[in-house]
Amino acid sequence: MEAPAAFRIVLLGESRNGKSSLANTIFGEAIFFVKNFNDMNSFATKAQTKLVNGKNFTLIDTPGLFDSGRSLEAVKPELLRCIVECAPGPHVFLIVLKVEKYTEQEEDVIANIRRYFSDDALKYAAVVFTHGDQLPEGMEIKQYADQSDGLRELVEKCGGRCHVFDNRYWKNNQEDNYRTNKFQVAELLNTIDKMLMENRGGFYRSKTLNDIEREMQEEIKLLKLSAENMSEDEMRQQVKSVVLKKQLKKTFWKKVSVGAAGVGLGVGLLALLIISGLNSTSNVAEESAVEAAQTVLHQKAEQAIPNTFEAICDYLNALFERTYNPFCPFD
Repeated sequence: MEAPAAFRIVLLGESRNGKSSLANTIFGEAIFFVKNFNDMNSFATKAQTKLVNGKNFTLIDTPGLFDSGRSLEAVKPELLRCIVECAPGPHVFLIVLKVEKYTEQEEDVIANIRRYFSDDALKYAAVVFTHGDQLPEGMEIKQYADQSDGLRELVEKCGGRCHVFDNRYWKNNQEDNYRTNKFQVAELLNTIDKMLMENRGGFYRSKTLNDIEREMQEEIKLLKLSAENMSEDEMRQQVKSVVLKKQLKKTFWKKVSVGAAGVGLGVGLLALLIISGLNSTSNVAEESAVEAAQTVLHQKAEQAIPNTFEAICDYLNALFERTYNPFCPFD
């Protein structure tokens, strides 16, 4: 019997905001690995599915994809991994922030999220605060958010959806029911139910997500020809790694072609400058000028091509090490 379809929930936010701990709190067990402060190998997207309160949820725990200072080039592999995991689109985004002063750094992270997914994504989003022990006594999280213009605007754009957790100190036997993760999980699940109803069970879409889903469906069709006993979900899990590798390869060769075009353009401009300068001497020297230009072009090309291919090899090796594990392609 096929398992019920899972609702895809993507956790977004800055590094060390507690996304993995929040995912474990929602699932009620330690499924996601909680990164250490100095863990240099933790920049990876993870996805897990579990039945919670009668619904199948796939939580997609992302690293700090939109941290200030991270270039798009540096995070592109994990962005692709996230997109493949949540295709054809996430039903819910959880924007994870800490209960602390809303700084320019956090504003940059939110701006990057909105820039990449567009403001339309906020119709499917809720703001979730962690480190709830920092919430002033007697104050609820919406009151806290109202104290900052930036936070108030963000929560309003997310339909007023706002929750708070504390993954370390809050206990379920406290007298203050509001300040328990059990209460907040129930409230968050209610919010998710309302969002699904408001969006009629729909999910966030984009051209990139549509393209990825189309490619996955093509791979599933091919897999069906040789894998008769696999379920749809099993086939989908298998083709994810195939599609991801193809997407990473496309990204790599696009970068290579841009780099090669840059080398060609530079050599071409150099040729124009040399010929122009030499032609200004005399017509008698025209043939010598062309020969000199060709010699210089040949020398420059000999220098540029090895450097280009050296850069290509370095990039390919780094990409290979970052994305491939023969035992689990998503580690």
